Amino acid sequence: MMFREVKIEDLKINPFTLIGKEWMLITAGKENNFNTMTASWGFLGYIWERNVAATFIRPTRYTYQFSEKYNEFTLCFFEEKHKEALTLLGTVSGRDRDKVKESGLTPVFDGDFTYFKEAKLVFSCKKLYFGDLDNSNFLDKSIEKFYPKKDYHRMYFGEIIKVLTK
Repeated sequence: MMFREVKIEDLKINPFTLIGKEWMLITAGKENNFNTMTASWGFLGYIWERNVAATFIRPTRYTYQFSEKYNEFTLCFFEEKHKEALTLLGTVSGRDRDKVKESGLTPVFDGDFTYFKEAKLVFSCKKLYFGDLDNSNFLDKSIEKFYPKKDYHRMYFGEIIKVLTK
């Protein structure tokens, strides 16, 4: 089945389920120089008169290098049958292995964006802003439990340029 571009206003999704339960792949880079990682933290919203997606990537993750180097990234969402592939892509580093090949997913290179043929929904985003989480700003100190190594996420806001669905 081929992708088709849709207006973001026409989507009927629950972002809490989509991101928090179904997970997503964050992918940055271009053909022959990209990486992807599974994430379940992020959000979709509206700021600066734009539709945006926000992602969170720890500096220790290999995908961080690609997110720093490139101004574009994609968020890909999949059907449940791909959960095993998403688990692999979230636990194996692309530094050490060709995890994309191992996952069985097929990368698609579309200009500055890399996404996956098997996805059911793709957000193509252009970076607008980044910021590092600062633990001195945690009003609820229990959040620290997510950072035993003190490796605080970098947050990226990306304008959603294109939405693809099947």
